[in-house]
Amino acid sequence: MAEISFDDFLKVDVRVGTVVRAEAFPEARKPAIKMWIDFGDEIGERKTSAQVTAHYAPEALIGKQVMAVVNFPPRQIGTFMSEVLVLGLPDAKGEIVLIGPDGDVSAEVPTGGRMH
Repeated sequence: MAEISFDDFLKVDVRVGTVVRAEAFPEARKPAIKMWIDFGDEIGERKTSAQVTAHYAPEALIGKQVMAVVNFPPRQIGTFMSEVLVLGLPDAKGEIVLIGPDGDVSAEVPTGGRMH
C-alpha cells in the first residue's frame, strides 16, 4: 500500500456518532442493516448501510457509538443513499465488527467528536 502524508490523513474526517435508528435492509444484495447516526450539532444525522448482520441485530445497534468517515460523497446502495462510511474490522471469519469507543467510556465520548 502506498504511503500517505499526515496532511492526507487529516483530510479524512472520522467522527463518533450514536445510532438513533436501525432497520433491516432486505433489498441489499448481501445482508445489511440501514442505520441513521447522530453526529451532533455540527454534522447532524446521517444515514448509511453496513453488512454487519453476523454480529448485530438492528435493535441492538440503537444507542451504540460507532466511528464513521463523514466527508465522503453520498453513495447509492440499491434503493438507499448512504451518506457516511461506518468503520469496522473483520473477525476471524471475515465478518465485520464495528469500531467505536470502549463500552466503559462511551458515555464520556461526546457525539460528533473527531478522531485524532
